[in-house]
Amino acid sequence: MKVIRTAIPDVLIFEPHVFGDERGFFLESWNAREFRNAVGLDVQFVQDNHSRSRRGVLRGLHYQIRQTQGKLVRVVRGCVFDVAVDLRKSSPTFGQWVGAELSENNYRQCWTPAGFAHGFLVLSESADFLYKATDYYAPEHEHCLIWNDPTVGIEWPLEEEPTLSAKDRTGLLLRDAEVFQ
Repeated sequence: MKVIRTAIPDVLIFEPHVFGDERGFFLESWNAREFRNAVGLDVQFVQDNHSRSRRGVLRGLHYQIRQTQGKLVRVVRGCVFDVAVDLRKSSPTFGQWVGAELSENNYRQCWTPAGFAHGFLVLSESADFLYKATDYYAPEHEHCLIWNDPTVGIEWPLEEEPTLSAKDRTGLLLRDAEVFQ
């Protein structure tokens, strides 16, 4: 597994070794020892999620202040632009974002640790997106940072206005959001 560092050191891209031939391909999508060595943490995932969305859907930017979730995400069908925003007030990268294209063709996964808001934009006709989470989803603790906060300045690869849920349309600006210490 190749580990790719991003501009925010705690957010990592994992690129598996893919073994393919005329029959198809094989890859190792999860290895606890390699993950622990890369992130420096002994992480236990407790919940797996799967979403399917159509082109132009933007989900996020979500985070939980209590029951914080680290997320290892990947796309098994389609293509998305995946984003993490650092919400740790004590971090030198507070308020900064990183983004990466994840697709069925590049097999990449993105690790977004607790303390970050996470979201993605679907670039293909549709996308199947898989999440491994380090804590359980707790809607009573969920928060949403608005996707287009000019202070954060995410450069979404948009062709038109994104399709948002009601919750995502009412996300808060960073200056008004509850953040991590």
